[in-house]
Amino acid sequence: MLRKSRYSCMLAVKTAPANRSKPPTTIHAGLALAFGLWAQRLRRGPGGSEGQTRLEVLEAEVDNLRRELSETQERLDFAEQVLAQGPESRRVGPER
Repeated sequence: MLRKSRYSCMLAVKTAPANRSKPPTTIHAGLALAFGLWAQRLRRGPGGSEGQTRLEVLEAEVDNLRRELSETQERLDFAEQVLAQGPESRRVGPER
């Protein structure tokens, strides 16, 4: 019985029409359309209001980081000026 089923499978493959092994053009067109729509959806990203809220949070965080960087640069400039003056001009108290 096992031999008979193997033979019937081989016979079915040999007798299948040649054009059935290639998918029809309509399937290819449908797949291309589906993948195109999927790609557009991926490009849009998350939902509109959710994406907008996330963008606003990130912008606020970037503004905060810029402010902190500016303050750090001012402190560095001040430290460089103090070091460039030399030890004599750094004295704060009265001279004795």
